[in-house]
Amino acid sequence: MLKRLFRRLFFNSISTHEIREILERESIISCERNSVKEDSSRFYAEASVNNFQHKRDSISIGSDSHIRGTLQVFAYGGSIRIGNYCYIGENSHIWSGDKIEIGNNVLISHQVNIIDSNSHEINAFERAEGYKHILTKGHPKEKGSIHTAPILIKDNVWISFGCIILKGVTIGEGAVVAAGSVVTKDVAPFSLVAGNPARFIKDLPR
Repeated sequence: MLKRLFRRLFFNSISTHEIREILERESIISCERNSVKEDSSRFYAEASVNNFQHKRDSISIGSDSHIRGTLQVFAYGGSIRIGNYCYIGENSHIWSGDKIEIGNNVLISHQVNIIDSNSHEINAFERAEGYKHILTKGHPKEKGSIHTAPILIKDNVWISFGCIILKGVTIGEGAVVAAGSVVTKDVAPFSLVAGNPARFIKDLPR
């Protein structure tokens, strides 16, 4: 595919619009190859999937969901499960080294970070060695001392733009996380939370 593209580009037989379309199509195909999804769900050109386990079923997406952000599972572990009728906005990142489960009808806006691990070791010397390993040998298949804990986002949750959801958190059904919030503790069902760290603001109608 790329050889043909460069050949056509060299002989000026392809437009920049065609190049963009081809690259966008290849990006979507790459996402689909690295995950399992229902046919009615869709990846967009700005989406990406980093599956360092090389096991498609470690990332699964239900029906009628739309993905514009990044999904990533680490080589040492992790899984991402996204339900039906969900939306993941642009420049949002869902990274798993443990388990992230997202229910049905969940709206995740743009520039949201959901990460169920510390990503790196707490000890400075271990962290330096771990980073060198990533650079020279790729992502490690052993978790070592990296801390992880599952994240559960239940049905009908709305996470507004610029939020951070940290490891070990459960967000209850129907909850709303206000823009820019940092969630470090469980969120009660049908409640609004806001701030850094996120705090209860009010109950929402059921």
